[in-house]
Amino acid sequence: MPASLSSDQRAFYQDNGYLHVKGLITPAEAAALRKEMHDLSARLGGKTNATWSTVRAEDPAKQTLLLHCHDVQFHSGLTSQLLLDPRFLAVATGLIGPNVQLHHTKMFIKPPERGSPFPMHQDQPYFPHEKHTMTAVIFHFDDAPIEKGCLRVVPGSYKLGSLPYVGADMSLDPKEYPIEKATPLPAKAGDAVFFNYLTIHGSGLNTSHEARTTLLIQFRDPSDKPLKDVHLSRGQGMMLAGIDPLAKAGHEGFGK
Repeated sequence: MPASLSSDQRAFYQDNGYLHVKGLITPAEAAALRKEMHDLSARLGGKTNATWSTVRAEDPAKQTLLLHCHDVQFHSGLTSQLLLDPRFLAVATGLIGPNVQLHHTKMFIKPPERGSPFPMHQDQPYFPHEKHTMTAVIFHFDDAPIEKGCLRVVPGSYKLGSLPYVGADMSLDPKEYPIEKATPLPAKAGDAVFFNYLTIHGSGLNTSHEARTTLLIQFRDPSDKPLKDVHLSRGQGMMLAGIDPLAKAGHEGFGK
């Protein structure tokens, strides 16, 4: 396995709750995964609009689009390989320890000129855990400049704990946490951004002439028990590194 995180990277993550790792995979690998994602979206018919209700326009002519798919590794062999990639796991184990368990995966494609934004939010309300080890990584399969609606974060916000949310989408009050004031993280194809599930984040509208293509992987320490039986998925509980110390003989069901 490649060398783990440097002391500077660890300190930055502890201070800010996120880490931008440049060139974690090669541009060629990113291009192959990008094609895999767009081919998958085509097979799904391009009808999987995951735009949040809080940003969905009533006027069909003004509606934006967010193409997406859950459990991507069950559709794409390259995604399955990425889940076990030593470069990814070197960072993951450096952040949460030697035992890394899969929670879920999601593909997101923001189409050109009308790719939907994500309001600022924390991931914690959707699948709360006891120890808050839940971590996300967003792999970028094409360049994501600001005009493509790149990821934005509020540095250090994970230290605030769980915050009150508004609406069915469980996003944060846009008056208190506007996207425009969050720190943009423009990325290149092959970059990966890791962040704790309490870190406030979101992304803007893709106004460019190219798609923004990403894969999100959520993972946790297997000893970190969920507080609710929510957001279950087919691949949940798969060990990506280390062991599950809570596993029992004949144990089944989403790594609970």
